[in-house]
Amino acid sequence: MSDDRSVLVLTHRRPEETACALDPLLGAARRAGWTLCFDPVETEKHGLSAKDGMRVDCPEDVPVDLCIVLGGDGTILSALRRFARSEVPVFAVNFGEVGFLATIEPGEMDTEFDRAFSGDFEVLELPAVVLDGPDGSHAAINDVSIHRKVGERVAHLGYAIEREEVGSVRCDGVVVSTPAGSTGYNLANGGPVLAWGVEGYVVSFIAPHSLTARALVVAPLDTLTLQNRSHDVVDVTVDGRPIGELGPGESVDARFEHDVARLAQAPGSTFYKRLREKFGRLSQ
Repeated sequence: MSDDRSVLVLTHRRPEETACALDPLLGAARRAGWTLCFDPVETEKHGLSAKDGMRVDCPEDVPVDLCIVLGGDGTILSALRRFARSEVPVFAVNFGEVGFLATIEPGEMDTEFDRAFSGDFEVLELPAVVLDGPDGSHAAINDVSIHRKVGERVAHLGYAIEREEVGSVRCDGVVVSTPAGSTGYNLANGGPVLAWGVEGYVVSFIAPHSLTARALVVAPLDTLTLQNRSHDVVDVTVDGRPIGELGPGESVDARFEHDVARLAQAPGSTFYKRLREKFGRLSQ
C-alpha cells in the first residue's frame, strides 16, 4: 500500500442507517494515519465537510488503497465492480438484509475498523461472469440474468456451450451465476450452491415451462451463448442492474474470468461459516 494511505467510503442510499458508522470509522482512520475519501455523491448524501483525516468531493477516479462499504450486498457488489481488476480490496460492513458478502457486522465496528486499516484481513479473489455483447463487456460478480419484460409473454431462450447447442427452454428467464452469486438468484431458482473456489459457473432457469429443464454447471474455459428465440425483446441485467436488451434472434456470449475482484474477509472466515450463519439465521 502507498505511504499516503487513503480509503474510499461507499454507503447505501439510506444515510440515516449508516451515519452511526462515520465517527468510529474516522477515529480508526486517524489512529492509523489514513485519510477517508468521499466522492460528491457520498459527500452530499451525508452532508459532510472536510476535516482532519477526511477529504470530501473526491473525484470518481481518486487513487485509494482500500474501499470500505457500509451497506448490503447490492452496495458491496457495486464496489467490487468499481474496483474490478485492480489491487484495491473491498472491506464491507453489513447494513443490509443478508450481507452474504460482508466482512463484519455493525456490532463489530469498534474493533474491526482498526483491523481494516492495519491490513489484518484475508483477501478472497473473486471471479466474474463476463458478458460480451455488441455494446462491450460487462463483468458480473454475482450473476447475469436474461428475462422477459413485465407483462410480456413467456420467453423462449436457447443456450449453447462452445457453439454446440445444448437446448432451449420456455421460461421467464435464465440466470448465469458465479460461485459467489450462486447463493442469490440462482439459489431461488433451485440451482446448486457452488462453494467459493469452485472452478466454473452455473446456468439456471426462472420459472421454466418444462419438466426437463435442469441447472447446469459450466466448465471455466467454456463459453456459453444465450439466444433470444422469442418474438419479444428480453431484458439483460448484471448484478441486478439493467444494462440493455436482447432482441428476437439476437445472442450474447458469457464466459468465466478468474480473479476479477478482491473481497476482504475476517481471518478464519470461510464460505461454509457464512452459509451457516447467514442462511441458518434467516431460517430460524
